[in-house]
Amino acid sequence: MIRPILPDDAEALIALAGSMELFSLDELEELRQMLTASLSKDGDIHPFWLTDDDDGLVALAYCEPERMTNGTWNLQLIAVHPTHQRQGRGAKLLRFVEQTLADRGARLLLVETLGTPDFEYAQAFYHKNGYEKEARIREFYAEGADKIVFRKALSSQG
Repeated sequence: MIRPILPDDAEALIALAGSMELFSLDELEELRQMLTASLSKDGDIHPFWLTDDDDGLVALAYCEPERMTNGTWNLQLIAVHPTHQRQGRGAKLLRFVEQTLADRGARLLLVETLGTPDFEYAQAFYHKNGYEKEARIREFYAEGADKIVFRKALSSQG
């Protein structure tokens, strides 16, 4: 069941993010702070978090509006617990994000990922789900770690 994250989900969400083994302890703490800050806001223009709850959180997505744009959002995080991967949950969650944003009048969804060989699976995932590679910023994250930006129009205006 895909649903919004609730304040009581915070610890389970951080544990889920930690299970991905992609985040350092500092990054997990930053994620906790982002979650706390965004859950304290009201209204549709603020960032939102979603989860796939299957007797516990098994997937999450975090999306926020791009500042100084009209209808452009950035999918900052989408992750599925390793024991629940390759079941279509990530694609289903991504479609839910896209539909939620389209219903809110969003035009574009951007996704950034690492351009290293160990993230080729992520690039393939976005391509398979209708995203186009829009940009590459060389050496963005670190030496040898490019940033790849994918783009998908959510409406005929994008």
